[in-house]
Amino acid sequence: MRYFDTHTHAISSDADTYPPKPLGGTRSEWSQTRPVDVTGLIRSLDDAGVERAALVHASTVYGFDNRYAADALAKYPDRLVGVCAVDFLSDSAVPDLRHWIEERGFSGVRIRVSDGTTKVPTPGSGLSDERMAAVWDYVESRGVPVCIQMHSKDTGKLLQVLEAHPTLTVLLDHAGRPDASGGPSYPKLDELGQLARFPRVNLKITPPALRRLKDTEGADVVEVLRRLAGIFGADHLMWGSNFPASDGSLKDLRDSIEGLLSWMSPDERAEVLGGTAARVYNAPAINR
Repeated sequence: MRYFDTHTHAISSDADTYPPKPLGGTRSEWSQTRPVDVTGLIRSLDDAGVERAALVHASTVYGFDNRYAADALAKYPDRLVGVCAVDFLSDSAVPDLRHWIEERGFSGVRIRVSDGTTKVPTPGSGLSDERMAAVWDYVESRGVPVCIQMHSKDTGKLLQVLEAHPTLTVLLDHAGRPDASGGPSYPKLDELGQLARFPRVNLKITPPALRRLKDTEGADVVEVLRRLAGIFGADHLMWGSNFPASDGSLKDLRDSIEGLLSWMSPDERAEVLGGTAARVYNAPAINR
């Protein structure tokens, strides 16, 4: 099995070179209590038998300053792909993207729309804010994957974006926080399911997504995953450890997700655990 972790973070212990300036002004709890630098991340990937990982810039530590993640990509180009963050509402958003993607080696970009807290404010009026139009044009034209952190209630605004940019590659962080309330019929999954008609929408299955499902009264986690796979296709799902933001070793986090996929065929599991991400990020297998 070739594993590709789609959601990891790393921060530096050198606060002079990489000073914290978190979005919303509040630094994330995990970055203070269990920080891991890129060397520690690579060691954890090795321990877990993970070939590649997407290093998602820690905006709750560094805001829009992507330098540490960029330097990490330069140090481990065969192991990491990078997801940067820019201010989508800024007049310099597209030049900023060109810098980080075309000059500093990032493969994707992330926008945080809603994360269940008030620590990171929603940008403008959300995903469909007209000031973001130039960013959507840029990422669609270049095939840049966009990681979107949102709740399923934001689906309507994302649909507006996708209607205008139907070939946009989207990765929904934490599976888009699907609403599994309502018992075994899970009627509210249809909200997120509206996105399935766009062939480049993908869902990241992560510990926060699983925890949210486990905390939903009447929800069966495995059955919800089955439903999502049925709606979007197993080849549109991908796993992410959320290490070290989620507590536990990267190997344990990987095992806990993989253990919920035993109902899938071997080919389907291979897609979720590595194949989907490798295609999205155009990352060939490493010959070892």
